[in-house]
Amino acid sequence: MTALTLPSPAKLNLFLHITGRRDDGYHELQTLFQFLDHGDTLTLTPRDDGAIHLYPDIDGVPTEQNLIVRAARRLQEATGTFLGADILLDKQLPMGGGLGGGSSNAATTLVGLNHLWQARLDEDQLADLGLALGADVPVFVRGQAAFGEGVGEKLTPVQVPEDWFVVLKPDVEISTAEIFSNPGLTRNTPRIKIAPAFEGDASGYRNDCEDVVKQLYPEVKKSLDWLSTFGPARLTGTGACIFGRFPTEAEARNVWAERPTGINGFVARGVNTSPLHKKLTELE
Repeated sequence: MTALTLPSPAKLNLFLHITGRRDDGYHELQTLFQFLDHGDTLTLTPRDDGAIHLYPDIDGVPTEQNLIVRAARRLQEATGTFLGADILLDKQLPMGGGLGGGSSNAATTLVGLNHLWQARLDEDQLADLGLALGADVPVFVRGQAAFGEGVGEKLTPVQVPEDWFVVLKPDVEISTAEIFSNPGLTRNTPRIKIAPAFEGDASGYRNDCEDVVKQLYPEVKKSLDWLSTFGPARLTGTGACIFGRFPTEAEARNVWAERPTGINGFVARGVNTSPLHKKLTELE
């Protein structure tokens, strides 16, 4: 195989509850992950000299610190392979948006190079490698909508409605560390049980980061207020992206067409199986 082109999809946190804080500083979460049929694309081309090259450079992110390169290096270390790769990234997802773009890129790299190099690591092994790179990487590796606990790595697959979303990206980048360290963040939301809470939608739940983000970033509050006029709207992750959920594509696109001038974003469908895994199934 000379090259492999794979999707690197976005995710939404349909809700995000912070239930506690561990001694190591990490937060205990409960969240509901769903993928979108929208995201970045990675083209992986194998090399026989062990080199890892990423194209193009991303402003503000040194190449060796990029999660794509770090994921490839970890897979090399774990498997002892002498192979390398040229990796071309078509970046569509905004940085600092809460859509999991970097984590998704890392997962697509792990899953794609495992396939390309014929490394034969199983899903659990790849998820463990991914967890060392970031708490959201395992859900992208496993590729199924999931109820997440722990720091987000304890995953139970779920089926939720595959509705349509309007996703807005206010013109700000938000640091996850800044939000999680804010003294005003709620950290004691009561834990909930997985069943039967998620057989329908999660409209009764919330994102515990939202109040802090709205206070610190007026642009996010403004977009949330506008999108909320069409129905419930919510922050994903620690932001800055927000989303509204609609039962049909037509309804979502009608709302998108009315967005205020200068607001970026997109319309996409929620999917319970990652586009990455659908693509790999087609290749088998």
